Amino acid sequence: MQLTDNHIQDINLIAAWLALDEMPHEGEISAELAILAGHSVLPNIEGAVALAKKFTLPLLISGGIGHATAVLAEAMAAHPLYRQINTQGLSEAQMLAEIARTFAALPDVQLLLEGASRNCGENAAFSQRLLDNHNLQPQQIILIQDPLMQRRTDATFRWQWRNRSDAPRFINWPVFTPQLITDAGMVRIVGAPPQGLWSLERFLSLLMGKYSACAMMSRATGQKAKDFLVKSRCRMRSIMRGTD
Repeated sequence: MQLTDNHIQDINLIAAWLALDEMPHEGEISAELAILAGHSVLPNIEGAVALAKKFTLPLLISGGIGHATAVLAEAMAAHPLYRQINTQGLSEAQMLAEIARTFAALPDVQLLLEGASRNCGENAAFSQRLLDNHNLQPQQIILIQDPLMQRRTDATFRWQWRNRSDAPRFINWPVFTPQLITDAGMVRIVGAPPQGLWSLERFLSLLMGKYSACAMMSRATGQKAKDFLVKSRCRMRSIMRGTD
């Protein structure tokens, strides 16, 4: 696919919208827990682990065997620090816990693992169940996911807690906002170190898929958001067809 400057501008607009970011850029954070939902973007995972280390935050890692499991294992196998980890038969939560131990020496006492979820909805439902089982009721939770899945994950977690009087405030943090640039005639992804990022093909596939999922949720949004989604959908369709 040949991407024009206009294509890249449109893709970057949608990527920035998907990568919902509510994290204060300076000062202390007021949260009792961080939740890292399983995925395969290593710079994001390392950012989540570093945050937990810096603020001594309990880190709940949610992820069983899903669509990103094999991609995560491949990314770890290609990484100079994580290639030593045997990922055979591990859930995403177990693999990410190994990264936490290797990257930041995060102690097991700081980790809560949920290794049964297969999708975003189960990430939310099973994380809620794990917290209930441990009698934990954090009032503010930092929610971390693949940047392209952040907005959808926010909606899913808030929906899961919708009828709970003890529902926490979720603070979204995608760690970084991915953008495309053209460099020496090649399109590449920037925003974080390149090791462990998406391939361009996977990036575009996820962008379209997660955008479409958010568009399906647009009935719960305001008119301005609906207008944005409709216009963006038309732009993405023309990009994917190569007709714009």
